[in-house]
Amino acid sequence: MPTYQISEAADLLGVSADTVRRWVDSGRLAATRDTSARRLLDGAELAAFMRAGADEDPGRRLSSARNRFRGLVTNVVRDRVMAAVEIQAGPHRVVSLMSREAADELGLDVGTTATAVVKSTNVVVETTGGRHA
Repeated sequence: MPTYQISEAADLLGVSADTVRRWVDSGRLAATRDTSARRLLDGAELAAFMRAGADEDPGRRLSSARNRFRGLVTNVVRDRVMAAVEIQAGPHRVVSLMSREAADELGLDVGTTATAVVKSTNVVVETTGGRHA
């Protein structure tokens, strides 16, 4: 069964390691200790926690798209017809091409928050090739 250290879980959850420690201390997340006294989170339990948290997103109930990335607009390039909008959502960079009219109507400018909603029938999944033990 894969296990994750606090810092690894924090990266996956998109929160700080201190937040994960608080969740463990409060009992919101379960953790065990290894022989070096580091806290470890069970991979299956972490996955269940992440699935449960996804239900807190009200957008999931309003759309069939399940891939939602809320983040900060970091770049907008507009020409006369089109706009390229870049959103940084945690460690994820999402770029959307849209009409300039849509970008203007949505008020998309650097520093605004936005949610990228992705629905696709073709998704490529990659791993680092390593296994967590």
